[in-house]
Amino acid sequence: MTRAGRIWAAVRGERGRTRKLRQLAVLLRPYRTRVAAMFAALLVATAAALAPPYLAGRAIDDGIQDGDTRALTVVLIAFLVAAGLNWAALYIQTYLVNWVGQRALADLRTRVFSHLQSLSIGFYSRNKTGVLISRLTNDVQALDHLVSDGVVTLFSSSLTLIGTAAILLFLDAELALVTFAVFPILAAGSLLFRIASSDAYRLTREKIAAVTAYLQETLSGVRVVRAFAQEPRHVSRFGQLNDEHREVNMRTVRLNAAYFPGVELLSAVATAAILLYGGSQVSAGAIEIGVLVSFILYVQTFFDPIQQLSQLYTTYQAGMAALDKIFGLLDEEPDLRDAAGAVELPRVRGEVRFEDVSFSYGGTGAPAVRDVSLTVPPGQTVALVGATGAGKSTLAKLVARFYDPDSGRVLIDGHDLRHVTEHSLRSQLGVVPQEGFLFSGTVAENIAFGRPGAGQGEVEAAARAVGAHEFIERMPEGYGMQVGERGGHLSAGQRQLVAFARAAAADPRLLILDEATSNVDVHTEARIEHGLRRLLAGRTAIVIAHRLSTIRDAGRIVVLDSGQVAEQGTHDELLEADGPYARLYRDWSRQAAA
Repeated sequence: MTRAGRIWAAVRGERGRTRKLRQLAVLLRPYRTRVAAMFAALLVATAAALAPPYLAGRAIDDGIQDGDTRALTVVLIAFLVAAGLNWAALYIQTYLVNWVGQRALADLRTRVFSHLQSLSIGFYSRNKTGVLISRLTNDVQALDHLVSDGVVTLFSSSLTLIGTAAILLFLDAELALVTFAVFPILAAGSLLFRIASSDAYRLTREKIAAVTAYLQETLSGVRVVRAFAQEPRHVSRFGQLNDEHREVNMRTVRLNAAYFPGVELLSAVATAAILLYGGSQVSAGAIEIGVLVSFILYVQTFFDPIQQLSQLYTTYQAGMAALDKIFGLLDEEPDLRDAAGAVELPRVRGEVRFEDVSFSYGGTGAPAVRDVSLTVPPGQTVALVGATGAGKSTLAKLVARFYDPDSGRVLIDGHDLRHVTEHSLRSQLGVVPQEGFLFSGTVAENIAFGRPGAGQGEVEAAARAVGAHEFIERMPEGYGMQVGERGGHLSAGQRQLVAFARAAAADPRLLILDEATSNVDVHTEARIEHGLRRLLAGRTAIVIAHRLSTIRDAGRIVVLDSGQVAEQGTHDELLEADGPYARLYRDWSRQAAA
């Protein structure tokens, strides 16, 4: 990149960060009264903290040297008043900044989580879950330091620096200029530190996200890792990612180790210069010794905020890197939105129609489905069969409007799905996926997931309808049993039965079963066939199955091949035609008999 390009990129980066800081300020707006009180307390605390060095000088010159106990008493009282004000103001400031900070960050977490809920399914196929978790944990934690500590440090240190400089000039302008002589060196060093540390702190956010993502993925797939004895490989890979994270953190450590001791050195040099020059001035009677003592005390007060502001820059860099990641996530737009003027889908009869539908994932590459035209009458069960990759699940996702077709239309009761609200569609749609995913909680809570207001009787009725009631009743706590994370306390077949019951409880008008019996054994499958018939009765259903025994009674079977409809008909009609379905059925029968 050319120099002009780098400059322009830097300008755009600063503009982007300014915009994000404004967005962060919006989070504080609901608490502006407390923010104002916090700044008032900060101002009082800073003023009170600046008083003691000046009072110490007055105590020496007006009280100790002159032997004036009354003046010394007045200074002592003023000192105690300043200490009391400082304590009270710091208490109020500390309480308010953390009160506001915690609520603002809780609002941000809620905002990010709500935004994640609104993003399309395609977004999650492009992004690692662990990275998204890192945004809500590690990055918000970095913002916590910026909001809770950084804001206070910025204003407190700035006020302290300005106040100290003003007092130094008031006490003795010449000595003040001696102190200020180190400023050009300090400014140059701070600029170099800022440039060098900027990329380092951005990299730390990226590396910790990578560590979190790998940790989440490995823990989710721990059974596979253990089954294939790949623990050493995963430990090695995690160690590599951990080392990369440590190395980028060490870059920031080395920068801090070079910069902050340098500030301390400049402070010592300035103190030595003041002692040398100020001592000669005291000896010559040009200034009083109390003034010199105040000056020496204020020099430390002068350099402390400079160092704190420099340290704040590290917090700022980490916070801004986190802010970039968080608001970059918030800037993500859903792939699918309700169209302008989208209407509520009325209670549907259940006719599903595909009109010349073509679709490819990402909009590029070979179409997953191509020129599909198909009509499913209300209340009919249609089975989609075909080889892996034939387009079965894609058609189901288009009906659920997880994606929009690249061309053609998907209609329900004559309504183009692009022109109805997502909520009104999904509220009448039930999906049972291949893996019966359950949430932590009780069996009853999982069955009532799609219908939160369902009573115990309705939950039990849904379970009975699909043949799940018997095994649930046999469990120690029945419907109150905790299923564990992802339903880990239940077998695969039990999880799937609970997923069937969940769909039944929601009472959907349209039902999609995506290889939903693949995890159910033959005995269990036979046991729930009656329940499934009751579940499908009166509803339009799209059933995707490799186990062809489950779809022999379907009203129609549609065979897909390379994203196109190869043939369709009833089980008997397709066997008689001796086409692709007959070959699939013969292959399945041989495998089932083996």
